[in-house]
Amino acid sequence: MKRRVFLSSAVLVAAIAASAHAKAAELNFGIISTESTQNLKANWTPLLADMQKATGIKVNAFFAPDYAGIIEAMRFNKVQVAWFGNKSAIEAVDRSNGEVFAKTVGKDGTEGYYSLIVVRNDSKLKSLDEVLAHRKELKFGFGDPNSTSGTVVPGYYAFALNKIDPVKDFKRTVRSNHETNLLAVVSGQVDAATNNTENLERFSRSHPDKAKLVREVWRSPIIPSDPLVWRKDLDPAMKAKVRDFLLAYGKGGNELKVLHGLNLGGFKSSSDRQLVTIRQLELVKAKTKLQADKKLAAEERDRRIREIESKLDALREKVAKK
Repeated sequence: MKRRVFLSSAVLVAAIAASAHAKAAELNFGIISTESTQNLKANWTPLLADMQKATGIKVNAFFAPDYAGIIEAMRFNKVQVAWFGNKSAIEAVDRSNGEVFAKTVGKDGTEGYYSLIVVRNDSKLKSLDEVLAHRKELKFGFGDPNSTSGTVVPGYYAFALNKIDPVKDFKRTVRSNHETNLLAVVSGQVDAATNNTENLERFSRSHPDKAKLVREVWRSPIIPSDPLVWRKDLDPAMKAKVRDFLLAYGKGGNELKVLHGLNLGGFKSSSDRQLVTIRQLELVKAKTKLQADKKLAAEERDRRIREIESKLDALREKVAKK
């Protein structure tokens, strides 16, 4: 009798262990909302299906209505791996126990892309200078607050350097994802909007007739390509499988087809260091804003500026050690 009890207990323990293993061999892959969920699903599902087949890990796509939804999902371990832009990756690293482990590579092998400001083809606006000169009359489409190309980069290069506050200085400013901003420009709901070269190319495939109605009036310096982030506490064996799969992906014909659907050529190893440039932009933008704030007491303004300069020095040291 005792032997039977012992055997039953052993079977129970084995079953619990098997169940725990099965649960561990599953991850949620977060995808930021650069465009409609329908389009994102169509583009990302083949890659995640290949990942599941190659690694033996059950991979679930995780979508949210905005970037913050993916950041918070990673924070509470509802997402273990995610595709981010650089700004949203900073938030994931700082707030959600995240760590950059890879980055995307363009179809032409480039490791970066560009932020844009676009208008309709028939717009009288021909340049950034003209957009800024007529800003009081214009409706402007800004990106998600956590978007690198939709907010951070144009916020610094196009606006902060020209002492413009896009939220206050335009007739009206609205925020949306890249695809919706392009559609708003085409329909005349906004006069100009931020975007990026990668999304504009995808838009040209999904909405070829509408894409012909869009014209670029400003382009940023190059932005580091999109990072892939995992939670630091993800199982090491699972990390190795995910990393090895992505870094090797794109060698076969069908894999290249899947990547081209994502407007990518592959993936390359990376780290948190790729976020340094965007961190610097954010700090310089904050410093510029403080320097122009005449309402803030001089002592308090100087204290905050010193704090920012200290952070910038720390980032410069980090780059020097690279």
